[in-house]
Amino acid sequence: MKSAQSDNLGFVPQKDIVYNKLLPYTDRLDDESNDILKKIKGNLSRAVQLREMWPGVLFWTRKLSTYMRLYGRKFSKEDHVLFIKLLYELLVIPRLEISKMQGLARLLINLLKKRELLSRDDLELNWRPLYELYDSIVFSKTEHLGLNWFPESAESVLKTLVKSCRPYFSESATQEMLDEWRPLLCPFDVTMQRAISYLELFLPTTLPPELHHKGFKLWFDEFVSLWVSVQNLPSWEVHLVSLFARLANDNIGYIDWDPYIPKIFTRILRSLNLPVGTSQKMVTRYITNSYDISHVVLWISSLLGGPSKHAQAQLIGLFNSIASFFHPSNHGRWLMKLMKLLQRLPASVVRRLHRERYRKPTWQTPVPDSHKLTEDDITDFVKSMMEPVLLGMFSKTGSLDAAQALQNLALMRPELVIPPVLEKTYPALETLTEPHQLTATLSCMIGVARSLVSGGQRFPEGPTHMLPLLMRALPGVDPNDFSKCMITFQFIATFVTLVPLVDCSSALHERTDLTEVEREMCSASAEFEDFVLQFMDRCFALIDSSTLEQTREETETEKMTHLESLLELGLSSTFSTILTQCSLDIFKVALEKVFNFATTNIFETRVSGRMVADMCRAASKCHPAESLKVFVPHCCNAINQIAVHEEVLNEEELDKELLWNLQLLSEVTRVDGDKILPYRSDLVQILQLTLHLKCKQGYTLASNLLHHILRSLVLTYPTEYCSVPGGFHQPISDYFPIKDWGRPGDLWNLDISWHVPSVEELSFAFYLLDLILQPELQRLQRFALGEQDMSRDDVLQCLTIVQHCLLGAGALMPPLKGEPIPNMVDSMVNLDETTLYTGMEYDGSKENYRDAICRVMRQLLHYILEHSEDDTKSLFSIIKIISDLLHFKGCHKLEFDSRWKSFNLVKKSMENRLHGKKQHIRAVLIDRVMLQHELRKLTMEGCQYSTIHQELMKDLLRLSTSTYSQVRSRAQNVLFNAMGTYNFCSRDLIPHFLEFLNPNNNSVTQQQFKGALYCLMGNHRVSLSTLHSWEFIALTWPAVVRSGLSSAMSLEKPSIMRLFDDLADKIHRKYRTINIDFFVPDECCAVAKKLMIAGNPFPTDPIPSEEEVTEGLRNQELKNTESLEIYNQLISDLLDCINNRNMPWKFEQIAIGFLSLLLRDDHQLPPAAITFFVKSLNHDSLYVRKVAISAVAGIMKQLKRPHKKVPISVSELRGIKEPSDIIAGDRQDNEWLQYNSSRLPRTQKDWDDSVFVEKTHWGYYCWPRKLLMYAPQEEQPKQNLTREEMTEREQIIFDHFSDPVFINQFIEFLSLEDRKGKDKFSPRRFCLFKGLFRNFSDVFLPLLRPHMERLVADSHESKQRCVAEIISGLIRGCKHWSFTKVESLWELLCPLIHTALSNITVETYADWGTCIATACESRDPRKLHWLFEMLMESPVNGEGGSFVDACRLYVLQGGLAQQEWRVPELLHRLLQYLEPKLTQVYKNVRERIGSVLTYIFMIDVNLPYTQPTTSPRIADFTERILLQLKPLTEGDEEIQNHVTEENEVEEQDERTQAIKLLKTVLKWLIASAGRSFSTAVTEQLRLLPLLFKIAPVENDDSYDELKRDAKTCLSLMSQGLLYSEQIPMVLSALQEIAGSSSWHARYTVLTYLQIMVFYNLFTFMSDQKAVNDVQALVIQLLEDEQLEVREMAATTLSGFLQCNFLSMDAPMQTHFEELCKTCLPKKRNRQLGSVVDTIPSADLVRRHAGVLGLSACILSSPYDVPTWMPQLLMDLSAHLNDTQPIEMTVKKTLSNFRRTHHDNWQQHKQQFTDDQLLVLTDLLVSPCYYA
Repeated sequence: MKSAQSDNLGFVPQKDIVYNKLLPYTDRLDDESNDILKKIKGNLSRAVQLREMWPGVLFWTRKLSTYMRLYGRKFSKEDHVLFIKLLYELLVIPRLEISKMQGLARLLINLLKKRELLSRDDLELNWRPLYELYDSIVFSKTEHLGLNWFPESAESVLKTLVKSCRPYFSESATQEMLDEWRPLLCPFDVTMQRAISYLELFLPTTLPPELHHKGFKLWFDEFVSLWVSVQNLPSWEVHLVSLFARLANDNIGYIDWDPYIPKIFTRILRSLNLPVGTSQKMVTRYITNSYDISHVVLWISSLLGGPSKHAQAQLIGLFNSIASFFHPSNHGRWLMKLMKLLQRLPASVVRRLHRERYRKPTWQTPVPDSHKLTEDDITDFVKSMMEPVLLGMFSKTGSLDAAQALQNLALMRPELVIPPVLEKTYPALETLTEPHQLTATLSCMIGVARSLVSGGQRFPEGPTHMLPLLMRALPGVDPNDFSKCMITFQFIATFVTLVPLVDCSSALHERTDLTEVEREMCSASAEFEDFVLQFMDRCFALIDSSTLEQTREETETEKMTHLESLLELGLSSTFSTILTQCSLDIFKVALEKVFNFATTNIFETRVSGRMVADMCRAASKCHPAESLKVFVPHCCNAINQIAVHEEVLNEEELDKELLWNLQLLSEVTRVDGDKILPYRSDLVQILQLTLHLKCKQGYTLASNLLHHILRSLVLTYPTEYCSVPGGFHQPISDYFPIKDWGRPGDLWNLDISWHVPSVEELSFAFYLLDLILQPELQRLQRFALGEQDMSRDDVLQCLTIVQHCLLGAGALMPPLKGEPIPNMVDSMVNLDETTLYTGMEYDGSKENYRDAICRVMRQLLHYILEHSEDDTKSLFSIIKIISDLLHFKGCHKLEFDSRWKSFNLVKKSMENRLHGKKQHIRAVLIDRVMLQHELRKLTMEGCQYSTIHQELMKDLLRLSTSTYSQVRSRAQNVLFNAMGTYNFCSRDLIPHFLEFLNPNNNSVTQQQFKGALYCLMGNHRVSLSTLHSWEFIALTWPAVVRSGLSSAMSLEKPSIMRLFDDLADKIHRKYRTINIDFFVPDECCAVAKKLMIAGNPFPTDPIPSEEEVTEGLRNQELKNTESLEIYNQLISDLLDCINNRNMPWKFEQIAIGFLSLLLRDDHQLPPAAITFFVKSLNHDSLYVRKVAISAVAGIMKQLKRPHKKVPISVSELRGIKEPSDIIAGDRQDNEWLQYNSSRLPRTQKDWDDSVFVEKTHWGYYCWPRKLLMYAPQEEQPKQNLTREEMTEREQIIFDHFSDPVFINQFIEFLSLEDRKGKDKFSPRRFCLFKGLFRNFSDVFLPLLRPHMERLVADSHESKQRCVAEIISGLIRGCKHWSFTKVESLWELLCPLIHTALSNITVETYADWGTCIATACESRDPRKLHWLFEMLMESPVNGEGGSFVDACRLYVLQGGLAQQEWRVPELLHRLLQYLEPKLTQVYKNVRERIGSVLTYIFMIDVNLPYTQPTTSPRIADFTERILLQLKPLTEGDEEIQNHVTEENEVEEQDERTQAIKLLKTVLKWLIASAGRSFSTAVTEQLRLLPLLFKIAPVENDDSYDELKRDAKTCLSLMSQGLLYSEQIPMVLSALQEIAGSSSWHARYTVLTYLQIMVFYNLFTFMSDQKAVNDVQALVIQLLEDEQLEVREMAATTLSGFLQCNFLSMDAPMQTHFEELCKTCLPKKRNRQLGSVVDTIPSADLVRRHAGVLGLSACILSSPYDVPTWMPQLLMDLSAHLNDTQPIEMTVKKTLSNFRRTHHDNWQQHKQQFTDDQLLVLTDLLVSPCYYA
């Protein structure tokens, strides 16, 4: 087949759409596609060579994407590669407009989608241009200043594009990328996030094995060790996980993951954020930065298999430990994640299996045999998933996730998956009380249906369950429960689609070669008939209960409700599926039954009637001949008998019987056209009788009948959807249906029987049109000409008939004829449309009714608008007809879209992802072919805009601006659709729209005005106001603003004001920067040339001549100059509007908003606009001032003079060699970057000799190949220009800001408050000042200085904020000032900042913090030494009280944190200064110090390849602290907080000092938990014993800061990530504390242990000794003398058993049983009054411990009954009458057991013997009080 096709085409297609081969006109398609491809290649190539991006390139790239939708990738490999290269070159053209870039990117993604078609040898792409494009958009330097406007979607489109291009990057790309991004890897800096996200996005992981040394081996160890050593989930860890998951998936078997597997699973478990223990505090970061489930799933599924089976073991552990979270009684925010994990993991494993076993081998690296999944691997995997999936079936989030998981698991191991689901389904079908259980199990059964029915070797008895399930599902068709009814319909339809309903029981006698299962199936199949009839009875009952009279009051609407229409759909599709799959015998019985039901009752036509008619239609669709024979004569007779009486025709309310028969007839005729022909005379007679009934309902039904007859005659469609070609009508001896259960359709032998209209049918259709349509059109025409009077009802009746004729025979009528409109756009490329053949040859000799209808409708429309504009019903009808005249060819876009959606849903629910290869059910495949046919019909040929379209559009425009709002909105929708269809027509229409907004046009009414505005707004698809071209914007924007002067505009009308707001808002949202100058580079033209001469089919268009090419270049130049002119003109137009005195304020603001959109980074604003914005800084309106501030900040950026940079090499600069390996951190070659007070640039010479590196990350990890530094001062642009040396634009700003009056006013406005309490430091204003001081250096300082001094002294928050904004702008703006200027600047600033900090208040400290942090960001610390020295002088000096101290610390911390690793000296000084002050009494200062300490030690990280830091280290600090805390560590008593918050004067004892210190240390530990990357475990462990001494046990709410902090601290530390080498240290610390005398400490050890073990589960489990130690510790504490500790130990033990950390083994059980048998001493005969001895004897403790142990085991499995449970319960019950506290424990345990096992007690009962059950029942039933 392939070869024949390639001869025909002249090339071998890459991969075309196979469904095209099944269309009835498939033989024409090769020539058609070749023709289109020729045109695309030729014209696209020409357009690029002629440099015509618009319309040429865009037009033809759009055609290419349509071509791919219609034919797939039907071009040769050579063409495929050239298309990709050409688009890639076009896409990375610098300054390409973003909207065009997105369109090209989407097409390119589509071309690269099927990765297997092009290998790395065929195609290589350069990664760097793509990176530069991505970087310039995602990390744009000018977007935040409003100089560039990008759409939100740009980032995701580019990401997808990079993913598609990744496999084709060159082999050297990996190394180049690492060189590019490694220098950014500074973990304290934001660049880290950026670098890691680049690496994750760009690094290629699909290189073949022989190139691995150039691929992942260059970075794998480095990044994995980085990942392993990071503990606190920084935001970039997610990207690393994604990278590893992709790497693992692409290189299964080439990487040894075993050493990392426990770490991987521990982190996955942590990332699920499951709640553990009682007092757990969540770190917010864990929630926001947790791993994406899809990456986790990919990673796990790639690790499975292989020789070691290590991952599977851990996976079993993972599911065991989280299984109980899936139980339906548990619910929380974590549930969604768990369900996602369930749903996606099996799908991912199926995908991997498909790749290993079934996919055609491609150029991608195959999985080596040693690592392929074996049968055992699959079985183990499925087994490990089953428990959680079965629990998840009934989860609160719905059963869909579980159903999808089961569908995929059943593909692999039906015998393990289906039986347990069946076990749950059968009881659910019996129960009436739990509907949720039924819906859940049925939706899961639907998922596994295909695996169940097809049986196969693994699960041969599957099919035998089918009939019992179907029969038991029938009661689900229940009128009272909607959701149950729908799921039952879906369930029945799914099963029936898979199985032919044929009675094969006769085969039992005829055939001898049947297996046991087949015999069983045969005998069961005798029940099919019974099933069909019972189902019909159920449906009839459903219909009876939903008639209109029963469900509505009289007054309500007569339409169907939404639920009813869904039910109707469910019922009719299920019934038609059943009949399609029936044998003829069963069908005949069903037909008779439905016929009797339909004809013996009379239904109302709205609800129940529609359902019955649908059932009849289903019957006649399946076997038209048999059904029509029954239905048509019956209905025709009934109608004729009633309608013989003349008076019937004029009744307003018709006889119900007549209506019902009409409805029935109109539905049963929706069948194969040639089956209708025998009844044509009857049908024509009925139509003539009923089309002119007076009753609206009557003639509408008759019109439907006409519509359906016409459709059946003229459309092309498949006539049957059986699951086996040819149906089931052969005798059993020839054809054995049992073999076809669950069989997929065979794509190559589908044997679709098409209905293609025959000559006879077409002539009948024309006959009907001549007979019925012609007279109606003539009547309407006479009416429109005023020759004949008609009532409105008559007009509407005529229009209804016309509309239905058009809907029925739309496919017959050729498109509207008209002359194309010339010169819509200038293009040097051919912009012709292509036509597609859709199986209809238009007959030229017959009248073209489309033109005729069009003519009459236009006349009628004009007549109605003139004479009776209030006849809105007729207008609605005309609008609908115009829409169909323009677009309708036999199917509507909306219907097509919804069918496409439902097709995809059905396909998904029944597909087989394991084998792939399109193994769908036959019906699904036929449906897909039909959709392909309709897609061709909808792809509009005739998008060419011709005169007739122009006329119709003008009519629509007139309707869109008419009087009635409903008419307007309907007409506007049709108009927008048309505008989206016809090329370039909006250019024709815009002037017409704008005419209504023209203020000089006095005849405009308010309705027209509103209509025109709505037309400009557009809908979500088409929007005129946001078209991306200068000419449009230059027309529309000023017009919108000027319309404020129109007479029709009234500010009082809220609806009009809202419209303008929406319009302006839409323009702001949708505006994207449009380019002014744009050049197509020569590389593109070179690739385009190749496309002209590449293989078949050869383009017929001529290669562009020299003259054409030069003309193209000239046009490109012209277009650019023209754009620039328009741009300037637009700005001056808008400025004119603003300066117009009469313009209302609202429109002035709209215009100013528009102006602000026009700032660009490649063209400076015209001087007039700059003057306007600078003046507007002092405008009265707050909105205008805000816009002006942003705009002026942007203008400053435009005016910035470029500073020269020179590349330097670090080694030459400092004479130090760079390290050869990767060594990060403080090294010799980056030491010079750090702050060193002995080497600060304090003189002019030092300043000139210093090389300043502004960016903080350079040099930390490694140096870039070339470091760009600023050239010396003399090569930079001159500072302090005189006014004459400035450009005109600079002079404007200079003049205004040198004017004291202007400055006074400006500062006055800036220091007003906007919204009290809501204002923050404004980055916009900061940018404005930064730009001002950067561009003009210190010219304006003298003027601003007095203001700054005044503001600093004023403690109002708005004044302080204003001065903070100015100061931060000053500090950042002085980057290039000369030394003398900088020095004098600091002489001014230091006292100012000093004053400000002493006046600091609650409201302003955050602003000052932001100010200093902003000022220090990306600046060399040596440049700012004045600032740092000033801040470091004495932050905590007690002046102004503790609050001011805390604030100063905050401000200092802001500055130092920005400097990261470059100020170790300052950090040391600060620490030295703070240490004596750690015993601060005030809480706010303590918290601040804690936070500062976090930042001081932030740099002390434990990362791979990193030198020990020279900044302060935690270890040394801890040593010093522990010395001071000695008084607390020595004693054994608990630490109580007895320090009050006053600073007493007398010296306090050591212990009190130590407690104060401890409080501060706690604050530090809490603050660092969420912020640092790695936790200093060893150091923290030394503080653990102290925390345990404080930690409270009772959850007392008394506000005791010390206790609360200690609790939080323990909770956070217990969640920390541990490494295997740290576990022994932690355990020994805990064991030591467990021996402490305070029971509070011992109790807290247990709660700590619970969380710690769960959050590091797999790390613990991979170390057997640790597991044993934990077990010993818990069992030791079970025998504690304190009751609370014992009970907590039992809870802990039960938790460990439940998450399978410990297992219930024999030694443990015997140990507990031994303990239980400890004898208690006899009760002495005490005197009544004697004091009870309270201390329990050691024996009682031991006995209680044993009982607690047993109780823990029982409570550890709350949802099932393991084999050992019954015996333990018996043992436990023996202690029911022991002394307290044992009795209490036993009672609690039993009541808990009863509570958790009550739900499924029926199943659990079976685990016990009868004697045990007797005892249990006695225990669980509460004893009678009166006994």
